[in-house]
Amino acid sequence: MHLMKHKLLFFIFSTLIILPGLFYLIISGLKLGIDFTGGALLEYRFEQNVSKSELEQFGVVTPAGENTFIIRTKPIEHEKLQTLKQDLKNKFGNFEVRSEENVGPIIGEELKQKALIALLISCIMIVLYITYSFRNIPKPTSSFRFGIAAIAALIHDVLVVVGIFAILGHFFNVEIDVLFVTALLTIIGFSVHDTIVVFDRIRENLPKNLSKKFEAVADISITQTLARSLNTSLTVVFVLIALLLFGGESIRWFVVALLIGIISGTYSSIFNATALLTFWEEKLKH
Repeated sequence: MHLMKHKLLFFIFSTLIILPGLFYLIISGLKLGIDFTGGALLEYRFEQNVSKSELEQFGVVTPAGENTFIIRTKPIEHEKLQTLKQDLKNKFGNFEVRSEENVGPIIGEELKQKALIALLISCIMIVLYITYSFRNIPKPTSSFRFGIAAIAALIHDVLVVVGIFAILGHFFNVEIDVLFVTALLTIIGFSVHDTIVVFDRIRENLPKNLSKKFEAVADISITQTLARSLNTSLTVVFVLIALLLFGGESIRWFVVALLIGIISGTYSSIFNATALLTFWEEKLKH
């Protein structure tokens, strides 16, 4: 298997995947949920049958059980909340108030800052860990380059997920919340794990193939780990598909984010991280 001779094609393909999402991320950004912007979270259980579509005029609606719905709206004052409840009663009859919660924008700012800090710390720790763990590889190959290549693949996966959600927000009004941040952090962990599996095999094969080009060693390592990587990813994908079909609407977009990220992470560990590392190592040797 000679995958690394096509590494420039992999870079072009990844760029084409990322660009549409970046375009919509720039022009319209992500559609932030109330966890970030502040707003009201209203959970009501209606006595008569009510559909989600009938309630969507009042805000973003998520089913939470039989005739029970969570309505997300912009911040709402007490008087306006009473008016909204009266409108609901006039249209759909009596209902039980399960919860009424206001989330302020200050909490949203804290969440955004913590999310960015968490992503930054994760990237730094990953580079340091890989650089230290791969410190004994034969020179002139650099363990630091392994770390940077892993981060490049990780950034690719984050951009793919964020870009797709920018598109979903623009066209389908899909909002992101704290679960989205959780999904991104999970994707980062999975992406790095998959990349390290390939990198570790490269580290093992380098001393045994000192006469061969780095590209050839990378191809050998990919061939040895490909089945394991695909099998590991497919088992996770099957579980996520089951959750997507039967897990309910409250976690739908969390599962979608994970599904996109896991597929992207499996691809990027071979066709981005390893390809970038191979390109970098061979450029430095010429």
